Amino acid sequence: MERVVITGTGVVSPLGNDVSTFWNAMLQGKSGISRINSWDTSHMKTHIAGVIHDFDADARFGKKEARRMDRFCQFAMAAAEDAIQDAGLALDQVDKERMGVYVGSGIGGISTLLEQEELLRTRGASRISPLLVPMMLSNMAAAMISIHTGAQGPTLSPVTACSIGNTAIGEAFRLIRAGGADVIIVGGAEAAITEISMASFGNATALSTWDGDPALASRPFDAGRDGFVMAEGAGILVLESLTHALSRGARIYAEVTGYGATSDAYHVVASHPEGRGAYQAMKLALKEAGVEPGQVDVISAHATSTQVGDRSEMEAIKRLFGEEAYRIPVTAHKSMLGHMFGASGGAQAIAMVQMIQHGLIPPTINQEERDTACDLDVVPNEAREKNVRIGISNSFGFGGHNAVVVFQNFDQ
Repeated sequence: MERVVITGTGVVSPLGNDVSTFWNAMLQGKSGISRINSWDTSHMKTHIAGVIHDFDADARFGKKEARRMDRFCQFAMAAAEDAIQDAGLALDQVDKERMGVYVGSGIGGISTLLEQEELLRTRGASRISPLLVPMMLSNMAAAMISIHTGAQGPTLSPVTACSIGNTAIGEAFRLIRAGGADVIIVGGAEAAITEISMASFGNATALSTWDGDPALASRPFDAGRDGFVMAEGAGILVLESLTHALSRGARIYAEVTGYGATSDAYHVVASHPEGRGAYQAMKLALKEAGVEPGQVDVISAHATSTQVGDRSEMEAIKRLFGEEAYRIPVTAHKSMLGHMFGASGGAQAIAMVQMIQHGLIPPTINQEERDTACDLDVVPNEAREKNVRIGISNSFGFGGHNAVVVFQNFDQ
């Protein structure tokens, strides 16, 4: 079987639109959460989000091309372009029939749908864009990346809610390992910060209603957490077979060695209280990687800052790792990024690559009062030096989807 390596990364996030800015902000414990200023939120329960303010799609793609893509697709395209450039991948020298794209979105082009529905009501059917349907489809990010790169191999858009990024990485890993492709662009993108989606999540009591300094709102594992903070962006990586990467002299960041996917089979939105599916997904991923629990150096937690979700993930970690759980740092990037939904797994994977490369673990910020049920080492408030050779990244989604990926330092 082929070994699978990571050769390129690209990100658009509330902490920056390039990997260097993103990573440095995380190490400094910065928050990307701010007050929403694009509409009046006075009638809503939540007034904050991880909004990307400095992304200029017209400048990046040209006005005509930008108008043909929903915001989530723009994010995905930008991150994919950067990942390909970072990988030094010369597209004219790649066998396009063995190059694929696995990029998904949980909610897709909801902004386009809402804009066009408003146009229908105010100006009539004749004013509706013929591109409405393709722009709102959640597979369009994968499709557009395929069109622009010429990738003719498997092109999929996994829809597993907030675990999409890890699902994409894991499924692509298995295809490359089996010899079905040489290169696959993987990850997820999301741009769902709209009034209707925030109202729905708010009425479900899932969102934080924090009304102080926005930077303090997202606090995974802290006793004072009161819900997640919506965010947007994209996290895209280039996966290659080791054979292909070596043949072109590529720089290799890290290796993907294991993947576990399960379902809670429990509830539409709530995690299983004992972390049943999360435990099994982590167990399967480590087994495939040939890694013992005691060998893991860091866990990148899903940790959205909800009461039940954070506790259930902690329970799953304790059950699987036993006493070792108290030795392993468990870092929660959503404390800084907010919850990027389908983009979260890709962003976490990029952070994991950086941890392996630099021997530094970003903190879980906003740790003021420990939740006694979340008593593991969550790297509170300050980054930490640590040699990271093996890390696991957890992503879980509505409907009970669980996807876990194991990343390792590349050792030829």
